[in-house]
Amino acid sequence: MAEPAIAYLLKMYPRFSETFVLAELLELERQGVRLHIFSLKKPDDGVFHADVARLRARVTYLPESVLLDLRAYAAPHRELFARDPRRYAGALATAVAQRRRTAVKHFLRAGFIAPHLQRHGITHVHAHFASAPAAVALHLHWLTGASYSFTAHAKDIYIDGTDNEALRAKLRAARFVVTVSDFNRRHLSGLAGSGGIVRIYNGLDLDRFAPNGVHRDDPPLVLAVGRLIEKKGLADLVRACALLRGRGCSFRCTIVGKGPLEAELRALVRALGVEDVVELAGPQPREQLLELYRRASVFAAPCIVGSDGNRDGLPTVLVEAMALGVPVVSTDVTGIPELVEDGRTGLLVPQRAPEALADAIGRLLDDRPGAARLAAAARTRVERDFDLHVNVAQLRSLLEEAARA
Repeated sequence: MAEPAIAYLLKMYPRFSETFVLAELLELERQGVRLHIFSLKKPDDGVFHADVARLRARVTYLPESVLLDLRAYAAPHRELFARDPRRYAGALATAVAQRRRTAVKHFLRAGFIAPHLQRHGITHVHAHFASAPAAVALHLHWLTGASYSFTAHAKDIYIDGTDNEALRAKLRAARFVVTVSDFNRRHLSGLAGSGGIVRIYNGLDLDRFAPNGVHRDDPPLVLAVGRLIEKKGLADLVRACALLRGRGCSFRCTIVGKGPLEAELRALVRALGVEDVVELAGPQPREQLLELYRRASVFAAPCIVGSDGNRDGLPTVLVEAMALGVPVVSTDVTGIPELVEDGRTGLLVPQRAPEALADAIGRLLDDRPGAARLAAAARTRVERDFDLHVNVAQLRSLLEEAARA
């Protein structure tokens, strides 16, 4: 008998910056898992990775606005009420009792999804991010009895204003919870009051992300990849580049990504007079990004804890760079030291310290043999703990056990 399908609940699919989600979905399918994706929002990126076309899973998009599309929500809710009035009334009462503005919205969304689960025999839902997707999964659990799990990342558990009581409820009702670093696991275990949190690192296809000995650029390329938002610390990188240029260092810096701070970063580049060495290249398709990685002499991820508490969990781009043999420099925040061991697999500097960042980048540019040793050790570290096939197999086992229960 075939394993039951697993529902994946995402805030937006596909999303250009969430390559780790797409990689996980594709690998689950490769390992034989049948998936049905529910996306709370339609994509708005305007550009997508080519790998999206490889995914076979059915994708169901929820109506854009709960208020404007009440008719679309009414029919499935009537169906649920007719099927089991007592369960429906209990789930509605629980939602209202939460006294949160978003609770009824999550309840309505869950009611839209629930008949799909019942029609397709889906008994388990996995959500990515502990925010709205996990909340909708919790309401689905109350409405249908389906079990759920979720993966917690960073912004969804650390940003100021996070409702820790609501998060605690999601943690305690979940069949299991995955997170992407031991740092996160300790934080969530403290909230949940239990140790039932599983750390599974975001993995990579190590055959695809393999060093190939391509000649590095001359002048050397310093590469950074990420959304142009505060927690990425990219303003510190621009300042570090100005310091390096002032020291007479020959290099170029390319920053890949888009985001709300683009105008601010461009203004900083102009103000510091580094337009000739710092390029904001915008988002790049996967193949072009791989080419940039292979041309880079240094990968910089100067992550910080943002003014609103937002921070990275463990940036996938760091894993990608290390897998491809690029020497890395990053900061000692959140889960990053689990991957980048200072002086062993890369260099770590304090957050918000452009001078220390400039020193570390300069050291990697000046000491090529030393940088190569760090890069080789980094690849070994990634092979040990970040193999996509191994890590997704661990997740698959948890999902299938939950679906059979």
